[in-house]
Amino acid sequence: MIRRQLYDDNGQYRESERWWVYSTLMAVSGFYGAFTYSIRGGVFCNAQTANFVLFAMAVGDAHWSKALYYLIPMTAYFLGAFLTEMAFTSPRWKFPIHWETALIGIEIGIVVILGLIPEYAPYQISQVIINFMCSMQYNTFRAAQGIPMATTFCTNHLRQTGIACCKAIRSGDVKDRRRMYCHLEMIAVFVVGGILATVLCRYFQGRAIWAALIPLTILLVDLTHADLAQSREADNR
Repeated sequence: MIRRQLYDDNGQYRESERWWVYSTLMAVSGFYGAFTYSIRGGVFCNAQTANFVLFAMAVGDAHWSKALYYLIPMTAYFLGAFLTEMAFTSPRWKFPIHWETALIGIEIGIVVILGLIPEYAPYQISQVIINFMCSMQYNTFRAAQGIPMATTFCTNHLRQTGIACCKAIRSGDVKDRRRMYCHLEMIAVFVVGGILATVLCRYFQGRAIWAALIPLTILLVDLTHADLAQSREADNR
């Protein structure tokens, strides 16, 4: 109810910008974070701040080989942003489905591959792949119904919650309170994704990542349907 009152857009946004899409992606990202931390080396691959800190520490300790390693996930994250920007802004993209939809399909393929990686394989393989995947997702899905949004980590949502809470207390404006609830929802679904990953990894190890295929497939079907309907509508004009 709160979300519908605050983000009633009267159909002006594409399906890929809907709030539920971003909530689903946040839950999946929470799953990725718990997956890599639980069984893939004890690291979080959703963002790169920690890698930069570890790189700086390795340089400070003169551990050159270790420092060079951190350039690999950072480069993967860079390439994810670079390639998505190329596709996202390319005037040559003439397919009936939008790039956001295509990315979900790519992400599904990557998740399938991740589940096939054997447990004895180096953790770094999964880490770098998820770095690349999260970068693509973060750079592609940028705003939920007009609200700037991150889908792979909670820092911005926690910041926006604090800002909205302060404004709500000062002004008593119900709109600020609703916005605070919306960002809290994003944090909550991220945590739920992390809880599910932790439990499933305990029983299924690397194949637990395939649980992410369920929400991603739902997204792919919905976005593909919306894109094709929009394409048919455009052809009939």
